[in-house]
Amino acid sequence: MAALVVALAFAGPALAADLTVTVKGDDGTPLPDAVVLVHPAGGAGMGGPIHYSWPIVMTQQNISFNPYVLIVPVGSTVAFPNKDKVRHHVYSFSAAKKFELKLYGQQEERTVNFDKAGVVALGCNIHDVMIGYIYVADTPFAAKTNAAGEAVIHGLPGGAGTLTVWHPDMKAKAPIDQSLAAGADTAAVALGLKPVSLRHKKSTASMAM
Repeated sequence: MAALVVALAFAGPALAADLTVTVKGDDGTPLPDAVVLVHPAGGAGMGGPIHYSWPIVMTQQNISFNPYVLIVPVGSTVAFPNKDKVRHHVYSFSAAKKFELKLYGQQEERTVNFDKAGVVALGCNIHDVMIGYIYVADTPFAAKTNAAGEAVIHGLPGGAGTLTVWHPDMKAKAPIDQSLAAGADTAAVALGLKPVSLRHKKSTASMAM
């Protein structure tokens, strides 16, 4: 199992607040592209459709998926535009969504609906170096860490909840959950990582979510 250390700092009353999460490897290295979610206790603040502030788009450009990790709400339709001069054949064998977008070229676009929460690993049948991930989330409280390994989740209802963290290079096969106390405004998480030889070389934060 992955090593997990969580340090929480507590604020005052349980009011709507922001939570700043720092994610590092067990060697102390900041981890960009970590998915951070909060599920408030009792489903507080979870009513209605889920919308995020970033584009629900997974672009193929420079023979890579951009962004490397994309968080989308469950039930959303993701666009897959091809901005390369070569054709791509995008696919996934993940349990959360199996699909195949057969060969399509520059300036063409395909779409896929993601109707089940979970991690979806992406590949290209033509270019083996292309690896990307879509994390399908069932909570409006979501963020992705930046180059410093930090993410901020805004507008939490302030009560207790569950903090969920996932990263492509973590040892654990499933996201890790940790109890979040009412009023917590910061969290520091250390994840056990795969050996360096098994980590994805393109695990860098993208400009866009």
